[in-house]
Amino acid sequence: MYILEGTKPEKVWKFFEEISAIPRGSGNEKGISNFLKNYAEKKGLWVNQDEANNIIIKKPASPGYENSEPVIIQGHMDMVCEKTPESNHDFFKDGIKLIKDGDFITADGTTLGGDDGIAVAMGLALIDDESISHPPIELVLTTDEEVGMNGARNLDFSLLEGRKVLNLDSEEEGYVLAGCAGGLKAEIILPIEKKENDKDCFEITIYGLKGGHSGSDIHLQRASAVKLMGRVLNRIEDLCFLISVDGGKMDNAIPRSCKAVISTDKPQVIERTIEKCEKIFKNEFHISDSGIKIKFEKTKNYEFALDKKTAENAVSLLILIPYGVIDMSLDIKGLVETSNNLGIVETKDDEMIFVSAARSAVGTKKELTSEQFKSLALLTGARLNIKGRYPAWEFRQDSPLRDTLLSVYREMFKKEAKVTTIHAGLECGIFSDNLMGADMVSIGPQMYGIHTTEEKISISSVERTWNFVLEVLKRLK
Repeated sequence: MYILEGTKPEKVWKFFEEISAIPRGSGNEKGISNFLKNYAEKKGLWVNQDEANNIIIKKPASPGYENSEPVIIQGHMDMVCEKTPESNHDFFKDGIKLIKDGDFITADGTTLGGDDGIAVAMGLALIDDESISHPPIELVLTTDEEVGMNGARNLDFSLLEGRKVLNLDSEEEGYVLAGCAGGLKAEIILPIEKKENDKDCFEITIYGLKGGHSGSDIHLQRASAVKLMGRVLNRIEDLCFLISVDGGKMDNAIPRSCKAVISTDKPQVIERTIEKCEKIFKNEFHISDSGIKIKFEKTKNYEFALDKKTAENAVSLLILIPYGVIDMSLDIKGLVETSNNLGIVETKDDEMIFVSAARSAVGTKKELTSEQFKSLALLTGARLNIKGRYPAWEFRQDSPLRDTLLSVYREMFKKEAKVTTIHAGLECGIFSDNLMGADMVSIGPQMYGIHTTEEKISISSVERTWNFVLEVLKRLK
């Protein structure tokens, strides 16, 4: 029996529950990819699974639409894997435990995967339902979107005939997205030199933060646990030796927690300093992130600590790597133009790694951020690795597909949809680079708290969005 049985639209939620039972974190999509391939083969449809585990499924036009232009329905199958501290969920083998709560679907102690599982579910429902009126459909479901859009980068676009793209990777109902930022992933890798440690060790934990998506939530001025840890360590640097810093899990998620291990013979002084820091942070972020907490406790002793120069460089990087909004757009009021998120810091045996996700709607501004990373690496004796560059999806004035969506929305809901661009990255930028003349829009149902354990999706919004998609397809004759 399905937990979501009877929830409308029933086919969409049935497929959503089925794919939620399959682990599909970024880099672990083989299982869901095989599920999609097997489903298409059972339906007797054309399907292609490539080496990156991307899936393309083609469904012929319904009667009367044989001469219509194909429509690409696009989303990604991977999800961000976050869980609460008390959860024992294993994202490599456990399915997501769904909870139905009033008008919302959420998960038990983990991210839900509505981003972008709802696109997969809607795509499968479109493929499955023979009563729908539609042009030829090319369902394109990619992998590794959340960690650099690697699936889309490896997609064979020559297999696609369509030049109308309906991306289903948005999280706000009533908005028609028509552009997005480009971005890159920057890794600053700091070599570690160590010294013998003869002092007691303590662990500092910053937790209780809201986190969020580093693109769509960056303007909310939420705190970054990694950046706060840099400020704490900067204040106590002369009172201790640094052993490690670890925080954040995804470059495109605002870090919700961070841990540092130090050694010291002045724990009482450090504890008082940490208490002051907590008060400062609570005051600074009392509106955007009021739940900040800092814990200081004894931990096991370590034989080695970072030497003074390594520790100084590590703290300098935590302080100086940009976080948050860098520039606002002068063209579109209220739109973030350029930003950076220091999403991960990880201490290994011989190096400390700082991973950032930089975004900008202006290519030269994105490259300027890259140059800043280069300067920081040079100043601290680190090396820089830039990867995962993806292009911006530029707004086009003339878009027949967008006009169709706006007209349908107006007729169905008796109000205007809002046309906008977003600071978050979408695969549409890669599609626009590879499909000459493609006409694209991005829509989706209402979701909250994506990339966090508070993620939830509105049932009624999914139903409205589904009916909206059906009517748009019907009009594209």
